[in-house]
Amino acid sequence: MKKGLGIVASGVLSLALVSGCSSSDSSSPSTSAASTSATVTGDITVFAAASLKNTFTELGKEFEAENPGTTVTFSFAGSSDLVAQIIQGAPADVFASADAANMKKATDAGVVAGTPSDFASNTLTIVVPPGNPKGITSFADLAKEGTQLVICAPQVPCGAATKKVEEASGESLKPVSEESSVTDVLNKVTSGQADAGIVYVTDAKSAGEKVETIAFPEAASVVNLYQVAALKDSKNLTTATKFVDLVSGPKGLVVLTNAGFAAP
Repeated sequence: MKKGLGIVASGVLSLALVSGCSSSDSSSPSTSAASTSATVTGDITVFAAASLKNTFTELGKEFEAENPGTTVTFSFAGSSDLVAQIIQGAPADVFASADAANMKKATDAGVVAGTPSDFASNTLTIVVPPGNPKGITSFADLAKEGTQLVICAPQVPCGAATKKVEEASGESLKPVSEESSVTDVLNKVTSGQADAGIVYVTDAKSAGEKVETIAFPEAASVVNLYQVAALKDSKNLTTATKFVDLVSGPKGLVVLTNAGFAAP
């Protein structure tokens, strides 16, 4: 009887050893992958520059499809407004800025987790209503008397870039309005409230036939670098980091390039 028990025990031990080896050799990677996948779940809130609305909305849907159980909520506004809200404690998991200057504010304030990633770049262009009623053909034309010009406020990335072009060209613009986001500038032109506006090439592209676009060579000297980062106080840092990876990775670049953004 004892001998029989010994044989059974030995067999059980052998099965356990074989099972253990099998688990270590073949099942471990899939278990690890499943574990990683399981952590990418839940809700994240992304604070992103207004000029990213179309592309990030698309990337958000793609992220949710690739990671079942996740929900991405966006807040789009001027980068300067967003970073101020974040520093003041607004609940957010990811920050995407239209320039390095506002991302530096976030980094200096200690709210960024890790190092921000460069993921795109953008340049300025002039937009006018269809038919170009004022006959604008250059940056200098924007300074002509009687031109209802709308630009971004200086603290907003598109406004800071406009100011740099203005200083480099020696022109003195007299806008009738300075807006808090680039989409507000675009809306003023498409709604007929302005004769011209200065926006990013991507915004002009998104407007389609609602505007005519006038490129100006001075814009090449001022390129805005877009940066994205997960935030230190995120309640879902793993998922936030995964979203940052999507934005700054190959899939993100395809979506951004299709929208008119350039590589960083």
